[in-house]
Amino acid sequence: MEQPSLELQLQTLPEGPGVYQYYDKDGKILYVGKAKNLKKRVASYFTKTHDNGKTRVLVKKIVTIKHIIVANESDAFLLENNLIKKLQPRYNINLKDDKTYPWICIKKEPFSRIFPTRRMVKDGSEYFGPYTNFKIVNTLLDLIKELYPLRTCNYDLSASNIEKGKYKVCLEYHIGNCKGPCEGLETLENYQEQVHAIREILKGNFKESLRDFKSKMHTFSSNMQFEEAQKIKEKIESLENYQARSTVFNPKMASVDVFSIISDETTAYVNFLQVSFGAIIRSHTMEIKKKLDETNEELLELAVIELRERFKLTSKEIILPFPLDLGENIKISVPQLGDKKQILDLSERNAKYQRLEQLKQMQIVDPERHTNRIMAQMKKDLRLSVEPRHIECFDNSNIQGTNPVSACVVFKDGKPSKKDYRHFNIKTVEGPNDFASMEEVVYRRYKRLLDENQPLPQLIIIDGGKGQLSSALKSLDELELRGKIAVIGIAKRLEELFYPGDSVPLYLDKKSETLKIIQQLRNEAHRFGITHHRNKRSKSALVTSIETIPGIGEKTMQTLLKHFKSVKRLKDATEKEISEVIGASKAKKISDFYHKIN
Repeated sequence: MEQPSLELQLQTLPEGPGVYQYYDKDGKILYVGKAKNLKKRVASYFTKTHDNGKTRVLVKKIVTIKHIIVANESDAFLLENNLIKKLQPRYNINLKDDKTYPWICIKKEPFSRIFPTRRMVKDGSEYFGPYTNFKIVNTLLDLIKELYPLRTCNYDLSASNIEKGKYKVCLEYHIGNCKGPCEGLETLENYQEQVHAIREILKGNFKESLRDFKSKMHTFSSNMQFEEAQKIKEKIESLENYQARSTVFNPKMASVDVFSIISDETTAYVNFLQVSFGAIIRSHTMEIKKKLDETNEELLELAVIELRERFKLTSKEIILPFPLDLGENIKISVPQLGDKKQILDLSERNAKYQRLEQLKQMQIVDPERHTNRIMAQMKKDLRLSVEPRHIECFDNSNIQGTNPVSACVVFKDGKPSKKDYRHFNIKTVEGPNDFASMEEVVYRRYKRLLDENQPLPQLIIIDGGKGQLSSALKSLDELELRGKIAVIGIAKRLEELFYPGDSVPLYLDKKSETLKIIQQLRNEAHRFGITHHRNKRSKSALVTSIETIPGIGEKTMQTLLKHFKSVKRLKDATEKEISEVIGASKAKKISDFYHKIN
């Protein structure tokens, strides 16, 4: 696809948190930045007058804007840091590795210490983070210290050293912050159980700790140990109030490539994230034009091979949304839970955003192509023989059984054609009867189109379930239109689509464009029908009210109806205002009548 203009790129940027990257005409990286709202932040570069000369030069050089979507602002901070170090853009401050974001370390040793650090040592210890600042780290460590008594010393607590009595308990033991493993007063098994619980908390999983604490609280309470129960209750409250860390990064993912795919009728979008020691260091989305009816599996396999070759990737593990055969030397992971699933979901979100941006750009630059794509998608999704270029939707309105009306709204090329909307006052049906009303209006609508030799729609949508659909089909049978026009019913509650002669409903993806257009049709028909119904009730109430006034005939009633529109406006009018419409004599009768009522 041809490189879109800067203006077009700015129009279609998403509004969520993320990291943006600026490139020049030669594809060289100029700048990496983070944003709480990508659209606003990036747009500000091109709308503000910059005092700084370097910033003005930077803006002049920008040709391409790329971005990576993340879950929250903290993740944007971390990702920006990693990308600046990896890409070293000309207009960014150089970040040195000796001062990076902090981690929490669970040391690989007997009676593991847990402490903050900026350095990762490859000795088998576990590292959690990174965190955006030490304030978050200290808050989390304070919580852990409050929940679990752990040692703070750096003694070598091997079994032999403890047996020899090499160490003595310190003040932390005496004030209750440590259980004294250095003198063998706490078993290794009990201590490591606490470390396991802390590990889960650092991963963002609080369920296990909460369950254990609640069990202990009930035990203390049952044994009348209310002071101890209260302490445990306070720990539970602290744990429930704490918000989990960012989960985008995990240092255990040493070198992993992540691929995801989103596709429609004509195009597929494959997103690739390169992860190194838990940090995203590259993101790229590839657009693939379909030639035939290729499956996602076929397209993703080709894309993975192409991207690994293009970026010279050597990772032995690849995370994918479904299994593929890529050779014996590559481990394929298809995660369902955990950090790997979260990184796969992030990749998929970036692919979706890329698709949305391209669709928005297409809609602006080439609206005809955009319409053709949607029509082709609707034809496939709804199992139609032709594209639904002309769609009509019917809805009945009879609030509290009064003034039954029906509405027909028309969409052409996926957009409302308001000049073709029609209202129907129900003529042949007594009382509220949705099925009979639907049968009447469908017959009247298409009898008229046939008589006037007007074009028929390719698709009729009936707002209602099987009953309303059956009623509409009776009329189409009578007009010999069955089979010539596709008809479906949409049930309100679960968005079920019913087809003639098929008892099993069709369910569309809740986020699909086809369902959105059908919902828009249904909502528009409902709005149009309700508006007409309200107007009819209002006029009916006005007629009824005026008919009860002695000396006021039908002609006067019609004049008042045309001028005041509603009973309330007539009641609120002064005698002088009424007299200007129908004369002083009749105005006095109406004014006296409403004055007595009030």
